[in-house]
Amino acid sequence: MAIKRILVANRGEIAVRILRTCKELGIETVLTVSAVDKDSLGALLADRTLCIGPGPSADSYLKPETIVQAALGAKCDAIHPGYGFLSERAALARLCEEEGVIFIGPTAHQIEAVGDKLRARAEAEAANVPVVPGGPIEDAAEAEALGRKIGAPLLVKAVGGGGGRGMKRVDDLKKLAETVDMASAEAGAAFGDARVYIERLVTTGRHVEVQVLGDGEGNVLHLGERDCSVQRRYQKLIEETPAPGLSTELRDSIRAAGVRFAHHLNYRGAGTVEFLVDVGRQSFYFLEMNARIQVEHPVTEQISGVDLIAEQIAIADGKGLRLTQDQVRLNGCSIECRINAEDPARDFAPSPGTVSQAIWPGGEGIRVDTHIVSGARVPPFYDSLLAKVIAYGPDRASTLKRLDEALVGTKIVGVATNVAFHRAVLNDPEFAAGGVDTGYLARFLAHTSVEA
Repeated sequence: MAIKRILVANRGEIAVRILRTCKELGIETVLTVSAVDKDSLGALLADRTLCIGPGPSADSYLKPETIVQAALGAKCDAIHPGYGFLSERAALARLCEEEGVIFIGPTAHQIEAVGDKLRARAEAEAANVPVVPGGPIEDAAEAEALGRKIGAPLLVKAVGGGGGRGMKRVDDLKKLAETVDMASAEAGAAFGDARVYIERLVTTGRHVEVQVLGDGEGNVLHLGERDCSVQRRYQKLIEETPAPGLSTELRDSIRAAGVRFAHHLNYRGAGTVEFLVDVGRQSFYFLEMNARIQVEHPVTEQISGVDLIAEQIAIADGKGLRLTQDQVRLNGCSIECRINAEDPARDFAPSPGTVSQAIWPGGEGIRVDTHIVSGARVPPFYDSLLAKVIAYGPDRASTLKRLDEALVGTKIVGVATNVAFHRAVLNDPEFAAGGVDTGYLARFLAHTSVEA
């Protein structure tokens, strides 16, 4: 088996990221594009492009049959789904399996095992990985009984959800029933799945995730952990590795739990096992597994020297894991800021338009993953991510300094961005000290005025 031509079924910075690794590996590339992405940087870098529909993602990037037929028509050996869109849709992986196209990712069965949050909880329990106290509910009576057992505050969560949709906080158990109804309705509208469950709300928690690689033959290794606690509306904005301020014992336990969960699934490819660290109890709980490459994967690449896209391709190509856990060397610190086309002065409203000028930073320890050049268009149909500015250094203090200087050297004209917001966070004493919890950003925004 040898992958010679890959269909990249994505857009934006991750498409560019995948295309560049394919070029280094000598693999031909075919990029699927919507009508509004025909002139994108990705389209210029790919060996060939195929237009798969109009701008709205439902009519282009979210059509599994169209993607697979494009791969077959272009005689591609494999499909790389990137992140978002169809990357965690079992339907695409299954179609690939049926049509004899290599899916660069886990099996359809594995995607299903972690895509349903209740099933993922059950898999975690079977793998002896701790989960947040809670469980499924069928009606108001079950919700109230379980709520009394766990105690407030609680989170009502959508089984098939993500990004904070279908997620509601409950501080008063008298409001639990009506909150369950609201969350269920929201989940049904957003995901076509109205099922919800409830969990204890960890009021002071950190979002820590473990990067794993598995060969699908029972071998799994980790490449350390990332801290993604700087979030707004459950969307990550700044990510770093290693997670600051964890004890050696807790760090090792979290990494081992991530490997244990992936091993239990006989996982194939790159994946991320996400945990909530209860700061008060110094314990941790399984949240979910993302069965794909993560937006924040570059920080792991910076401290490990491992090209995760190349490893995804190698595993899909039947080459297995090309290194052992003992060979993994994690050195230094890396921090990433997501640069979005959004206006902090208008409650971070999206800011589509044309980028008349784009100047990205360089220098020692600086990496920029982007698809934006001067003249690039930012369509209103997709995620607002413009770039990821990543800094690497021997320690956290030097990395923070490099990252701040890199943001000073970043200039985007034509659309509003959150560059100034990121600088304000990096220079905030609480963030600079390290180890902030997921409630940090709300506290920061409450006493800080950040302009675009």
